[in-house]
Amino acid sequence: MPDDGDYRTIRSIAVHTDDIVTAVEANHTAGPRTVLRVTPPFTPRMRARIHVEHEGEYAGGPAPLHIDPGRLVDAPPHPTPDATEERLRDDPEVEYTVERHHERHTAAVDEWRAALADRVVESVELDGDHGPHAVAVAALG
Repeated sequence: MPDDGDYRTIRSIAVHTDDIVTAVEANHTAGPRTVLRVTPPFTPRMRARIHVEHEGEYAGGPAPLHIDPGRLVDAPPHPTPDATEERLRDDPEVEYTVERHHERHTAAVDEWRAALADRVVESVELDGDHGPHAVAVAALG
């Protein structure tokens, strides 16, 4: 009889691109870690959904898989307010203002989010008690 808690049963995971982007971005702030969770029973095709981890949340087994969202994208660096300010101050064509800094940083973050959505990987290795197991990643619009 197959073990419905054995993640090696999984062949592909489907995940919404917005969940990946939101989770990656959330992990750039202070607070609990945000992951993409795959919940047993495991089957060949599974869904991964956004989840905020909490200590001691799983007492029984089988436990769900938690995938670091950064592993699902070939992520460019996250824009920081300091880097945006530096680029703005280095631009001889534009005068620095707080409002312009805010506008440029907002635009930089929006561009970063769009870049993440376009850079979802084709496969990822799941890891657990049975060792690494490669699965396909299907990004859902």
